[in-house]
Amino acid sequence: MPVEVKLRKGEAMEKALRRLKKKLDREGVIKDVRQKRYFEKPCEVRRRKRKVAAFNNMLRQRYENR
Repeated sequence: MPVEVKLRKGEAMEKALRRLKKKLDREGVIKDVRQKRYFEKPCEVRRRKRKVAAFNNMLRQRYENR
């Protein structure tokens, strides 16, 4: 499913490009492309995911106590 941004009547090209970049960022396309630029071993993937989960749990616990 390609990402589309149609140029509105009287809209500058720069503004349309800004909307496109925002749309790509929201959908995680840029993040995904950068992540897949280099091969990542399966053990590194698991390690990264565990690290993110631990950080999220730490934040969750910190804000539950308030």
